[in-house]
Amino acid sequence: MTVPSRPGQVRAKARTLFAAAAVAVAAAVAAAAVALAVPAAASAATAQGRPAGPAAGSAVFVQTDNTAGNQVVAYQRSSDGTLTLAGTYPTGGLGGQLTGSVVDHLASQGSLWYDAAQHLLVAVNAGSNSVTVFGVQGTRLHQRQIIGSGGQFPVSVAIRGDLVYVVNALRGGSVQGYRLSPVGHLAFLRGSHRRLHLSQSATPQFTNTPGQVAFSPSGSQLLVTTKANGNDIDVFGVRPSGRLSASPVVNSEGSTVPFAIAFDPAGHLVIADAGTNALSTFTLGSDGTVTLIDSVGTGQAATCWVALAGSTLYASNAGSANVSGYTSSASGQLTLLGQTATDPGTVDAAATPDGAFLYVQAGGNGIVDEFSVGTGGSLTSVGSATVAGAAGGEGIAVS
Repeated sequence: MTVPSRPGQVRAKARTLFAAAAVAVAAAVAAAAVALAVPAAASAATAQGRPAGPAAGSAVFVQTDNTAGNQVVAYQRSSDGTLTLAGTYPTGGLGGQLTGSVVDHLASQGSLWYDAAQHLLVAVNAGSNSVTVFGVQGTRLHQRQIIGSGGQFPVSVAIRGDLVYVVNALRGGSVQGYRLSPVGHLAFLRGSHRRLHLSQSATPQFTNTPGQVAFSPSGSQLLVTTKANGNDIDVFGVRPSGRLSASPVVNSEGSTVPFAIAFDPAGHLVIADAGTNALSTFTLGSDGTVTLIDSVGTGQAATCWVALAGSTLYASNAGSANVSGYTSSASGQLTLLGQTATDPGTVDAAATPDGAFLYVQAGGNGIVDEFSVGTGGSLTSVGSATVAGAAGGEGIAVS
């Protein structure tokens, strides 16, 4: 259902569902600390015949979101998918933590973004209300700029060509636009700031702040999820100037708690719904309205994130310490493939450009789990990496 303006009340049912999920996350982290049911697996080189060794220019970047000083940790990605620590780079800002969060201090997706066209990495500094731009050379990062986020507590960033938008989580939420110069510097885009008008009294923060900002495949629309603070998918029109429509089309989705955004291979909108622990597909109309196609539950707890690897969608279930695989048909119908265990506190994930490997952040202990993607979307563990100072951190990107 589409409504013309922001609902004035947070739905009690959505708060209850998400609060229960938070309890499940805490319980899952505690249980996993006793016994983690992820067996040590043979390397993907053995399973798929890939030779081991480094792949030039292939890297995985992980954001710590540490409140004492945010960092990006770079890993060299070998041809068998395993990671080797390559360097640690301060962002020059501070990480942040929303109240109520356990393993996902930003409670968002897309807080670290790699732009392959310009070899840039953009990180949010939630505790400093800023973003950092790095130049990327293989696994080496060179800080180019720190600039204000245009609001309070930035949690997600989206890039399309030379247009960049950041969503800020607090003070009712807002989005801020920038232009990206040929030398990799951001400049505020005049007239691009838009307030989201979310309730500032809704608690806890981690369930009632924006989940992600993302461009549509055509770049003509900008989407923001509001989680339990309205249960909305906001869709702004993007004008040729890069500025947004004066207000978004507000698509109210009941008590689903829309959190993370992806698009399937056919271009359908995919939302990870934390309130119903499901993935949902939609058509996205040119007028900004969304129409539900299908919704299939994971059967797991705290389904908040979604990533596409090849033709398979993977939903992260923070309360169950696993990821759920899905296929989406040409018409947007979803099929649940099953679950694969991770370390505790499954959060953000990112895939290699060819879809051969999936890297999943586990916020319980600040670990990145490494998987090869097999036929039919099956996942095989190839290892894991512990990221120093990254417990509760979010933000992962792959070159």
